[in-house]
Amino acid sequence: MAWAGDDAEFAEFIDRHALTFPQISDPAGEIYDRFEVPIQPALAVVDVDGEVTTFFGAIDGEQIDAALTAASG
Repeated sequence: MAWAGDDAEFAEFIDRHALTFPQISDPAGEIYDRFEVPIQPALAVVDVDGEVTTFFGAIDGEQIDAALTAASG
């Protein structure tokens, strides 16, 4: 997950949602720009060939599993 806001708000969000996957503070919005993410929530999946697929809006666990399976080749 990338976050473009205040670091204190970022830490609170991580704690509140008990997130355990890697987090990136992105105050300049460079990661958002790289993956062409105009809004949150969004999920960018990079496959084994480096191709990026981006999902906008809320997605469920089955959609995430399918995206990760497809990306793993």
